[in-house]
Amino acid sequence: MPFETTWAVAPDHPAFAGHFPGAPILPGVVLLDTVLQWAETVTGSMAGQIGNAKFLSPVRPGEVLNMSLVCTTPESARFDIACDSRKVATGQLSLGRRAAP
Repeated sequence: MPFETTWAVAPDHPAFAGHFPGAPILPGVVLLDTVLQWAETVTGSMAGQIGNAKFLSPVRPGEVLNMSLVCTTPESARFDIACDSRKVATGQLSLGRRAAP
């Protein structure tokens, strides 16, 4: 079952400061962190390591991203991020059991 959500990247997101002056783009690490946190929320599993990730297009301030996550096995998932029809990033991550609180 695929999970889907949207994320409106705030034009004043702190990651844009200094990355890069005059032509801001969202750092890839922010995309990955967002995907990992979202994956944990929707799957109820701990998101582990990222097996691979490809950044295909820059994300600018104010863009709305469409994120999808498909569990390919009980231990792994594939994610895709797009802005309208433009692919932004894709990759795979491992999933583990959620630790007891």
